[in-house]
Amino acid sequence: MPYALRARRAVRETVSGLPREFWWLWTSTLVNRLGAFVATFMALYLTLDRGYSATYAGLVAALHGLGGVVSSLGGGVMTDRLGRRPTLLIAQSSTAASVALLGFVRDPVAIAGVAFLVGMASNASRPAVQAMMADIVRPEDRIRAFSLNYWAINLGFAVSSMAAGFIAEVSYRAGFLIEAGMTMLCAVLVFLRLPESKPTATVAEAAAPRDDSVSLRTVLRDGPFMSVVGLSFLVALIFQQGAVGLPVAMGEAGFTPAEYGMAIAVNGVLIVVLQIPVTRFIQHRDPRRLLVVSSVLAGYGFALTAFAGSFGVIALTVCVWTLAEIVNAPTQTSLVVRLSPVHGRGRYQGMYTMSWSVAALVAPLLSGFVIDRFGAEWLWGLCALVGTVAGVGYAVLMRRVSEEGEKKETDKDQDQEETRTADGVLGVADGVSGESRSSGTL
Repeated sequence: MPYALRARRAVRETVSGLPREFWWLWTSTLVNRLGAFVATFMALYLTLDRGYSATYAGLVAALHGLGGVVSSLGGGVMTDRLGRRPTLLIAQSSTAASVALLGFVRDPVAIAGVAFLVGMASNASRPAVQAMMADIVRPEDRIRAFSLNYWAINLGFAVSSMAAGFIAEVSYRAGFLIEAGMTMLCAVLVFLRLPESKPTATVAEAAAPRDDSVSLRTVLRDGPFMSVVGLSFLVALIFQQGAVGLPVAMGEAGFTPAEYGMAIAVNGVLIVVLQIPVTRFIQHRDPRRLLVVSSVLAGYGFALTAFAGSFGVIALTVCVWTLAEIVNAPTQTSLVVRLSPVHGRGRYQGMYTMSWSVAALVAPLLSGFVIDRFGAEWLWGLCALVGTVAGVGYAVLMRRVSEEGEKKETDKDQDQEETRTADGVLGVADGVSGESRSSGTL
């Protein structure tokens, strides 16, 4: 009983203190992932139900991913210009319409084109979700909020994957229509329950020249942030191997598809079970250490697959890199928010999202080439190397970010002291105190 009470208290402390808007956004995420169907069974639909080749199915998957790359930046720009709420409504409504259409088209060129549109529409909402979450959640609660959102994504995906298997046995078209309906329900939730969270510009910012606004060029010139994007791409390449390199390597080693399914299910189950307790453990710890450790752990977790001669050992390696995933995802997302200017969060989140979309395109090509030319052992060794490089990169980057942050805080304190001194002098001359001038400005 004491253990049950402690567990209940831990859960209550993890979910308490977050604003109501966050929970509506969280619910929208959960509903969206509960209805996921296309991403899970698209290849089976094309090869088994429609009778197309595996090469064509791979092309359609690549076009779906390419759509995500394009919309990552487009969705980020929309998030900043139109607002978070309008972007979510447009993206989710477009996703619902395109997914429903995908269930009815039959021509191979039309299927490929609509799959590209689905990839664009579905990924356009991600920068808006992350920017809105950063807007409505206090800085000290963001790692916890991003962890809970990641937990909802994986819980919904785990449930939808199992349900999609039964739905596919009845009708693939029903699966497309169910996903379209669930996505439209998300749009309804956003419309009814989520207010716009885009920060309003101050008088000084509104009067600033247009050239000072945040643009994609501004993002590209932000060295520390683009370093995070590059390191994120490396980490994403590693995690993508769970869906790309691992099934191919297991197949060549004589394992059955069912054994791969059970192995990858370990990933989803662990995230659902451990995300909340691990979040409590990491939320007040040094993000530099968390990013370094999680990057190295991911790389060497996959590297251990080279020594896995049984299903039990493979499941153990999945546990290792899943723990790295649980730690890395919310910590890295929180770092992106930290480095993003308030009025440019959409573009910054879009660029960050694009790093994962590009990794999803590159990983299949990279893993296939390495396995065919050199063997799976070289792929797992490459994962260890990439994880080490990413870990070292995060160590250097976070030291630089911390030093710049301390310098900015020092300069800010000096500016505030100079302002108070100037206000005091002017206040004596004008008969107006510095405090009342500040109040008047506000």
